[in-house]
Amino acid sequence: MRVRVGFTPAEQVAAPLGIVIDVLRATSTICQALASGFERVTCVGEIDDARALAGPGVALAGERGNVRIDGFDHGNSPREFAGQLPGSDPLTVVTTLVLTTTNGTRLLLAAAARCDEVLVASLLNLDAVVSAAGEADDVAVLCAGVEGAFAIDDAYVAGRIAAALGGEPDDAAAAAVRLAGSFETPEAGIGGGISAANIRNAQLDDDIPFCARESALDVVPRVVARSATAVEIATSSRP
Repeated sequence: MRVRVGFTPAEQVAAPLGIVIDVLRATSTICQALASGFERVTCVGEIDDARALAGPGVALAGERGNVRIDGFDHGNSPREFAGQLPGSDPLTVVTTLVLTTTNGTRLLLAAAARCDEVLVASLLNLDAVVSAAGEADDVAVLCAGVEGAFAIDDAYVAGRIAAALGGEPDDAAAAAVRLAGSFETPEAGIGGGISAANIRNAQLDDDIPFCARESALDVVPRVVARSATAVEIATSSRP
C-alpha cells in the first residue's frame, strides 16, 4: 500500500482512495450526525448552495469563522448532534443535513473531483476508517488545514491514520507519523494549534475534547454521489 499525505488543499494530492480530515470540526460533525441518525450529509462549499437545498426533511448546518450562519438550524459543532435523532414524527422527520464550512466541505468537494472513492475521517471514527481503507493499494490522506494553510490538528490525525495503515509512506506521510508520535494524547495532538485557538476564541472550548475521543463511533462515512457544487455522504458500519 502506498500512503501519501497532503497537508494543505493546495497540494492537490490524489489517489484512487482519498481520506479527508477536518477534525476541528467538519469531519467530526459529519461522523456524529450520521451516527446519530441522519441518513445523509450533503456538503457544499458556499452558503447560497446550502440555502438552495433547504426544504422538507432537510436541516441546514454550517459556519463561517466558527460562527453559525444566520438562519441555519445548526452550527458546525458535533456536540449539537450527539445522541440526537432527527425526529420520529413522519411529518417532521429530518433525514438530510446540508453542511457548509470554511475549510472541510470545500476540501471534500475537491477530493471527490480527483479521487475515485472518498472516506471521511476524524478521531471519532479512527479505527473504522483505517479498517475500511486497509485493502487499498494507493491512499491519499488529505488535510483541510485552516484557510489553505497547514494545521497541526489535521496533520496529527493524518499521522495517526498513516501509522495505522503502514505500507509505503511518502515523505509527507512519514513526517505526519513522526509528528503524531510526539504527542502523548489525542487531545494534546489536536488542541495546540490555530484551529483549537480559533474554537476557543469562539467560546466553543468543549468541542476540542469531544473531537479528541478516539474511535467512539463505528461508522465509515463515504461519498456516494457528487456534482459540481455538492457531495452526498452516507455511512456504513465497520466490516
